[in-house]
Amino acid sequence: MRKNTLLIIVILFIVSCNQKKLTPAQIVNKAIEASGGANYKTAEITFQFRDKKYRSKRKNGEYQLDRFHIDSLGNTISDRLSNEGFVRIVNDTTVSLSNREIKKYSNSVNSVHYFVQLPFGLEGDAVNKELIGKDSIKNKEYYEIKVSFDQEGGGTDYEDEYMYWINTDSFTVDYLAYSYHVNGGGIRFREAFNPRVVNGLRFVDYKNYAEKDLSTPLEKLDDLYQAGELELFSEIITEDIEVDLSE
Repeated sequence: MRKNTLLIIVILFIVSCNQKKLTPAQIVNKAIEASGGANYKTAEITFQFRDKKYRSKRKNGEYQLDRFHIDSLGNTISDRLSNEGFVRIVNDTTVSLSNREIKKYSNSVNSVHYFVQLPFGLEGDAVNKELIGKDSIKNKEYYEIKVSFDQEGGGTDYEDEYMYWINTDSFTVDYLAYSYHVNGGGIRFREAFNPRVVNGLRFVDYKNYAEKDLSTPLEKLDDLYQAGELELFSEIITEDIEVDLSE
């Protein structure tokens, strides 16, 4: 009888240890690991988004984010954002840009790469993570992680805020929301779909919903989504994904 009691105590102790609360950083790190982990740090990723081709390269903390397209006049446009800054090349000639143009193009290049490679990037030093709590969406439980950015190192859109719903079992990011300030501001809620793994990295597409009331807290958007009160704004489809992990 004593042996059985001792066994029960041991089991309860083990379960209790396994159920220790995770910190926001630990939850995010588990999400990154579930989607590719260290592979992100050396991967060369290429993909097509709408009418443009994108490529990213990372190694030893260095990064290079490229975008390629042909404009309406038939010019070949190459945009590159890296540790050294932003440069635009038109038909093999580097063009001079105003600070406003540099900011605009840098933001648009970085934004596409950022969303495609999520949750990678959320472990950065300028990223502030807060565990709001847990909630359920479509009968699945999620950690609600709110993310903000420091002004130093947080990019030009450091004032934007994000919310990530991370599955408590699989640690996949199945939903996210964000508020932004450019062009008058807005709020978006994204539902991930079409998950697939390409050479060790997980990618998803998104159904992109809009919320008209800009005072709506991000943590309330999952309730509005389930109630069917968000407007389907667009779909974010990433195509022709290729991942090279060779160094």
